[in-house]
Amino acid sequence: MVDPLPKPNSTLSNLLLMTRVPKPSVNPPNHNHICNLLLSLTHSRALPKGLQLHAHVIKSGFQTIPLVSHHLINFYSKNQLPLLSRQIFEHFPHQSSTTWSSLISSFAQNELPLLAIHYFRRMLGTSLRPDDHIYPSVTKSCAILNRPDVGQSIHCLAVKTGYHVDVFVASSVVDMYAKCGQIRHARNMFDEMPHKNVVSWSGMIYGYTQAGEAEEALVLFKQALLEDLDVNDFTFSSVVRVCGSSTLLELGRQIHGLCFKTSFDSSSFVGSSLVSLYSKCGVIEGAYRVFDEIPVKNLGMWNAMLIACAQHVHTNKTFDLFNQMESTGMKPNFITFLCVLYACSHAGLVEKGQHYFRLMKEYGIEPGEMHYASLVDLLGRAGKLQDAVKIIEGMPIEPTESVWGALLTGCRLHGDTELAASVADKIFELGSVSSGMHVLVSNAYAAAGRFEEAAKARKMLRDRGVKKETGLSWVEEGNKIHTFAAGDRTHMRTKEIYQKLEELGEEMERAGYVADTSFVLREVNNEEKNQTIRYHSERLAVAFGLLTIPPDRPIRIMKNLRICGDCHTAIKFMSKCSGRVIIVRDNNRFHRFEDGKCTCGDYW
Repeated sequence: MVDPLPKPNSTLSNLLLMTRVPKPSVNPPNHNHICNLLLSLTHSRALPKGLQLHAHVIKSGFQTIPLVSHHLINFYSKNQLPLLSRQIFEHFPHQSSTTWSSLISSFAQNELPLLAIHYFRRMLGTSLRPDDHIYPSVTKSCAILNRPDVGQSIHCLAVKTGYHVDVFVASSVVDMYAKCGQIRHARNMFDEMPHKNVVSWSGMIYGYTQAGEAEEALVLFKQALLEDLDVNDFTFSSVVRVCGSSTLLELGRQIHGLCFKTSFDSSSFVGSSLVSLYSKCGVIEGAYRVFDEIPVKNLGMWNAMLIACAQHVHTNKTFDLFNQMESTGMKPNFITFLCVLYACSHAGLVEKGQHYFRLMKEYGIEPGEMHYASLVDLLGRAGKLQDAVKIIEGMPIEPTESVWGALLTGCRLHGDTELAASVADKIFELGSVSSGMHVLVSNAYAAAGRFEEAAKARKMLRDRGVKKETGLSWVEEGNKIHTFAAGDRTHMRTKEIYQKLEELGEEMERAGYVADTSFVLREVNNEEKNQTIRYHSERLAVAFGLLTIPPDRPIRIMKNLRICGDCHTAIKFMSKCSGRVIIVRDNNRFHRFEDGKCTCGDYW
């Protein structure tokens, strides 16, 4: 719903009444001089001086000149006062395409997309037609709202008016479709463009990144470089994010070098992606180095470093960073608090976590479902299951899958099979849940001895055509990713890998390792359970790493699911017996194994 138009005694009127108008000079400035002054004040974001100049404009009668109004609208827009821009517009007697364009752009740039679209529709009701400045603002607004249907209507209008071939309009359409997840429409538009600029290339690469199509994003980036395109920090940020998501460390390092050569390494947008890259690839030292080298840090960069510290169990550093962030005047957002709550949860710091949860409200942030899920996870992991239940019962919003899932994890960790089965019943009441949650529910029933319900949960997955996610582990070696599944025998070095596991297994048993088959929740005999657990994907990946990665380098294993308890114990023994540092990233956090110990302290 659009806000009503401001009354004459509005904020702008009050501001101008309080503003001291400069004394008239002997040679009063003409409107061109006024425009140049406004442009300068806009660039410097000098609001007090701009208000003085605006008062002078009114006294001199220059406010009726379209170009002056255009600059005033832009001035208030750049000072993040778009509603004051609207007042200038509404009080201007003759709206031109320039003033319409300035106002719509003001709303789009200040993330008021509904107002941008509303005024665009109003403009269409006049004799004026949109141009190459207005279309990009409106498509940007559609992207913010995630409304590809509205964006498609704007695209059709651009085709009707002949602006679809304009490089700026076409690029904004590509960007809109990409950000709305309409990757096919984005690519069609991209391919039809006779001329492309950095916005269209960046938008397309970003779209593939968001869609999880890493290979397409990297191919397009390579093509852009071959065409000698001057890529920008947004392009680099997207490509580095692809490398981080796919844990392509060596490629990420090469692109980092390219960022350095083109001086984009100092961009906070690129910096936050680089921090995430090194963190996700298990090189936390690289993340710290990037963070320290960026002179001006935005909120995204602080959050990237916070989650990196939390996932690598650098808990005290997480709290230090939060304090540094506050001292610099950077205001934390809801993601910031998720990061510190995560750190508390995985270190068992209940009181600290509750403190940060309360602190959110002091910053005017209302806890959302993910914050409640983190708090429940914190209490559940610490064994305070009944306290976690009370939190859920007192939630002002309906508990979601993530909240119940956090409690279910706590039940599993502390062996409360009765409460776990009860939580599983609650999750079933939610209706459609993720495949991973179905597996958790099934395991909870199986652990409680309710095998019929466990079978029912798995059957529901099959009936919906949803397959359980296959557990995979992978390791990068020689610029190539080597992927393993449990019991995998497809790798070209399978014989050596299994032989290495057998040798290591004997040494581990002599050191005191005993397999814990309780993590196999199927009704099979003990021998089969032993065989099942012995060849889990992460163990195969470790064995391959021991065979191929030089002794002076850590073995970095990535895993898409949570590492099982027995494999966690086994890899501790592997690190002790081999004398190697083994870093494992599962779907939750990092585990650094060295000399028979893990940085998580067996609390994960």
